[in-house]
Amino acid sequence: MPPVPIALAFILTTALTLALLLWAAPRYRPALLLGAGLWLMNQAVQAWVGFYTVTNTLPPRFALVVGPPLLALVVVLATARGRRFLDALRPDRLTLLHAVRIPVELVLWGLYQYQAVPRLMTFEGRNWDILMGLTAPLVYYLAFRRRWLGRVGLVVWNVLGLVLLGNIVRLGLLSAPGPFQQFSFEQPNVALQHFPYVWLPAFVVPAVLLAHVAVLWQLMTGKIGAEAAA
Repeated sequence: MPPVPIALAFILTTALTLALLLWAAPRYRPALLLGAGLWLMNQAVQAWVGFYTVTNTLPPRFALVVGPPLLALVVVLATARGRRFLDALRPDRLTLLHAVRIPVELVLWGLYQYQAVPRLMTFEGRNWDILMGLTAPLVYYLAFRRRWLGRVGLVVWNVLGLVLLGNIVRLGLLSAPGPFQQFSFEQPNVALQHFPYVWLPAFVVPAVLLAHVAVLWQLMTGKIGAEAAA
């Protein structure tokens, strides 16, 4: 397995993601902190005992990592209370949250060096998600400080972010050992079965997805007005 410094770097990245999410949701901090804390601890325990290393089951055990966050997002979008939650999130701070995609990509590159993920999951392969992290501070500045980047620009940037996020999720799932593996049989994606890297699909990716969805929701409903130029 990869050395301890890479694991520590990813633990800090996860903590930064949680901190930025709480920063963007001042009205919901206690509930988010409790829910995220319990979820992260649960996934850590499951990964620590090797639950996700068993890959020959149907449905795959890894569905218990990605399924609940996706279901929670569907519930948020489908309910009035959930949509009020989306309305209460700070779009400027959600935009800055995407900066965590820089350390995430650096960790993935480090994992590749130790044969824990395939090359295609890094910026040397088919994963260009780091571009969203690099441009997040610029988009934040142009849209919410200078007010030069309008709604169309924000929509384009967030949609592009969803596309790049979907790309790396697809590569990660299809290169992981199991009945649906299609890529990287010589060097499969095994890191995400273990602690702390299981937190990437269990929490960091859902947090990034939520950030995009919430901003697009606010753009669609006209909630973003004063913050960004028309």
